[in-house]
Amino acid sequence: MQTTPGTSLSSDSTAEYDTARHLSRFSVWVAVATIVYVLDQGSKWWAEQALSGGAPREVLGDLLQLRLTYNPGAAFSVGTGYTIALTVIALVVIGVCLTLASRLGSTSWAVALGLLLGGALGNVTDRIFRAPSPFRGHVVDFIELPSWPVFNIADSAISVAAVLFVVLSLRGVHLDGTRDGRP
Repeated sequence: MQTTPGTSLSSDSTAEYDTARHLSRFSVWVAVATIVYVLDQGSKWWAEQALSGGAPREVLGDLLQLRLTYNPGAAFSVGTGYTIALTVIALVVIGVCLTLASRLGSTSWAVALGLLLGGALGNVTDRIFRAPSPFRGHVVDFIELPSWPVFNIADSAISVAAVLFVVLSLRGVHLDGTRDGRP
């Protein structure tokens, strides 16, 4: 009911609802990024303590082994001479994630961006703070599958995020929650 002549018949509840929904998605983004980062850094700390002997530890026979390695490059150890460039790229990715977070209108995109942010933060932490020097640090990898390079939780999160980006894009789901042909 209109309380004052000339005022809108809609209430502030719509704006409050939209704000609450955005905060909810923002919270999902922060939670996913935080969980990935903590799991990644914690598992790397554990790997350095438990796997420092050099011999792989079998988890599921030859299917899954744990082997401590230090990777100066990108995925598949590509670009080992470009550690500084990889660090800068990761920092740009983090900046993009932080910028896009203000536009989140989709829970699925919040999860995908949270995975990307957590993974990028995990690996850039290694690059900045690990030996041999700042911005040239080697990333701790320790998960090994047959015929696959050794990787870590951050790498897994980034890969899952990439798959989610493709699936969401193919389904026509936009960052703001709208869909192709639908509001």
